[in-house]
Amino acid sequence: MKKILIITTLLSVLLVGCGKDNYDEPTSVIRGKVTYNGKAIGVRGTAEVIQLQLYQDGYQLKDHIPVYVGQDGSFSAKVFDGQYKLVARSNNGPWVNASQDTVIINLKGNTEVNYEVTPYFTIDNVAIALNADKNISANFTINKVVQSATVRYYSLIVNKTAFVDDAINIWRKEYTDPNLSVSLSEDLSSLNQINTNGPLFARVGVRSNLSEQPIYSEVVKIK
Repeated sequence: MKKILIITTLLSVLLVGCGKDNYDEPTSVIRGKVTYNGKAIGVRGTAEVIQLQLYQDGYQLKDHIPVYVGQDGSFSAKVFDGQYKLVARSNNGPWVNASQDTVIINLKGNTEVNYEVTPYFTIDNVAIALNADKNISANFTINKVVQSATVRYYSLIVNKTAFVDDAINIWRKEYTDPNLSVSLSEDLSSLNQINTNGPLFARVGVRSNLSEQPIYSEVVKIK
């Protein structure tokens, strides 16, 4: 009987297999977060853009299995017991290309494992709020981790759901001020959703000149 691997994430289910055979179902789960110094990294969580890759030596399918990373840095893979290699997809996330850095997982039952990376920047001391005058304020600190990196832009983003990034939002603004201690204030009174009873969420992002993807703060409910 041919076995398959089933990958489950917050956003998708991928089935890899073939033909009309009967299949065993995997029973073990690898879960964890992409981290820096043990702290989860915020990324774009939509469209399955940010990926890790899972390999199993000796398995008949030599290609990798994509493991999609959620906006809070979390990932999950449901697989069979065995030894796996977890690597980052090359030039994919807002961190130094580390596709050659391998985490070995000897899986027997469920296990938690974090994938440590080196981001170009981190974001700290984030405070985002919406006041009664419908002005949004955002204060945060950008920390340079990789000395050769520069800030291409940072952004303030708002959405009506808890999924917020550069690709999915109802309001977004980019800034190129080189100051790494940031204080922003914007008038959102013309935004239609401001005048409804629905919730609003926000986060900030920072994109390096060395990456195609920003690093993001946690999502904050502002309304």
